[in-house]
Amino acid sequence: MNDRDDRHSDRESILMALDQISQTIDVMTSVVGRLRSYVEAQGEATTGNDSSTATGSDRPPAGSSPERILH
Repeated sequence: MNDRDDRHSDRESILMALDQISQTIDVMTSVVGRLRSYVEAQGEATTGNDSSTATGSDRPPAGSSPERILH
């Protein structure tokens, strides 16, 4: 009976840890999104006075979509 309780406790601990990790990932995703927006806004503000804006040379390289996921 004690072994069964230990397994149940271990499983609950694992599930709680996974939930905490998931919440941490959600928060970090939000932080990264806000930082990305800030950096993009700063880049637009600084290149807005630059002549390279008219030529389109400030475009991000192909494949650098912010939605891509790196593993």
